[in-house]
Amino acid sequence: MATSQDRRDRRLGFRISLDLMMSAFVNDRPLRALVHDVSDTGLRVDVVSGRAPAPGTPIALELTLPGAPESICALGEVCYQRPDELAAGLGIRFVAMPAAHGRLLRDFCVEARRHQLAALLARITTPARRAVAPAALRLGALAR
Repeated sequence: MATSQDRRDRRLGFRISLDLMMSAFVNDRPLRALVHDVSDTGLRVDVVSGRAPAPGTPIALELTLPGAPESICALGEVCYQRPDELAAGLGIRFVAMPAAHGRLLRDFCVEARRHQLAALLARITTPARRAVAPAALRLGALAR
């Protein structure tokens, strides 16, 4: 079983966690998918198991990122399928995309990563509150 680190390393870009629905088309048949994460090189989704395309299948994608002015259209290829009883997990690599949509996706990923790093930096630089009273107070309570 691949670890979280192994899964992240298969994709070049840093993954941005999302929970949104997108439309996909396999052989001109519509397929709804739940997006779990996206990077500028691909995404990870869940689809209904009975409709999951096999690895190597071309797939047309349309997704609207939070705050984006327009939907992103792209052609992808299924890299892997992780079957389950109800939903199959798919890894999809982008193979073609209009340049404007590629810039929109890249800008979204960069900004989302910048916000994640800023939040992490704020947590690191903010001093933690002491859960234990200073030693002088503890000693005073013991003397009573």
